[in-house]
Amino acid sequence: MSASDTGEPGGIAPVSAPLLSRGRFARRNARGMRRHLRAIRVLLNALLLLALLYTVTLCKALLIPLVLAAFIGLALNPIVAGVARHGLPRWLGASVLMVALIGGIGTGISMVTPPALEWFHEAPATIRSFVPKLEHFTRPLEAANTATQTLVNGHPVYTRPQPVDVAVSAWDVVSTAPKVLAAVLTVVLLVFFFLVYGELLLRRLVEITPGFSYKRQAVSVVRGIQHEVSRYILTTLLINFSLGTLTAILLWQLRMPDPLLWGAVAMLANFIPYVGAIVTTSVLLLVGLAHFNDLTHALLPALCFTGLTAFEGNLVTPLILGRRMRLSPIAILIWLLVWGWLWGIPGALLAVPMLTSVKLIAEHVRGWQWFAHMVQR
Repeated sequence: MSASDTGEPGGIAPVSAPLLSRGRFARRNARGMRRHLRAIRVLLNALLLLALLYTVTLCKALLIPLVLAAFIGLALNPIVAGVARHGLPRWLGASVLMVALIGGIGTGISMVTPPALEWFHEAPATIRSFVPKLEHFTRPLEAANTATQTLVNGHPVYTRPQPVDVAVSAWDVVSTAPKVLAAVLTVVLLVFFFLVYGELLLRRLVEITPGFSYKRQAVSVVRGIQHEVSRYILTTLLINFSLGTLTAILLWQLRMPDPLLWGAVAMLANFIPYVGAIVTTSVLLLVGLAHFNDLTHALLPALCFTGLTAFEGNLVTPLILGRRMRLSPIAILIWLLVWGWLWGIPGALLAVPMLTSVKLIAEHVRGWQWFAHMVQR
């Protein structure tokens, strides 16, 4: 058939309407199928996330010692590696380091445990002696409350506060001690084996990686993550220890009772950004009000600690860690909320190191750079 027979220039035959409608219908079906597949994928990802959260909560007794031991092992690995480079076996360096670490932590716990137990047992008496000092603050509020009850009920309703008894029985100590000792022993053994056999695990990881280029990339990624996480943990530990030491010296100068105890509280609480500083300031404020009769002396410890932690958080930590290690406050608070809800106080203490480690890992993993960008400040 010639071009003139088709009625179209160039000899191209017109496409019939049924063929056009079938093509449009196929494209609509393909778009609808892609939307359904995306919805199914989102639903499956949400179910996977819920399953992971449930698993993490269910296995927290196993995962908390494992995560804590992994962080301690990463922090101490450069020391053991440095000793091994000088010809000493890794097991010997790890053993000496673990003995020194256990001795230091045991000494610190033995120094702060007696005053902590004393404050715990004397809490009801301290509260009873503390309440009269606040009468000139609470008296206007009580007068307003009494006036409101008189207007609503016709007569004020008085309620006598009941003292709260705080006591720890011998059975509580006996029943809790085996769990605590088992958890401590688990962490110690895991840290020791991480330090001794960590390099062997890395070599096994490289051996199972296919191809020379992939092996080299795996070694580079693992070494980079190990170095950066170790640097972050050691630096944060040093900063928090320095903050606790300066807090103890400051409180000793201000004649606060048990300055070592509150210095240890400040050091541990500083692992929880924002929330830890608020909690420590509130505790120092309550202890100062309970210990000193003069309002100026009572407020001075909390005010001095506020200035110290503000200097540390806004100048010292950003200067030492650098911009790359800084995290978004929103990401920190959300991460604290999630892990505090899942694991309680241990989760809150481990939340920021875990977030920093995940961020550093995401920077080296293809397709996860968006997460590192989102949580970075």
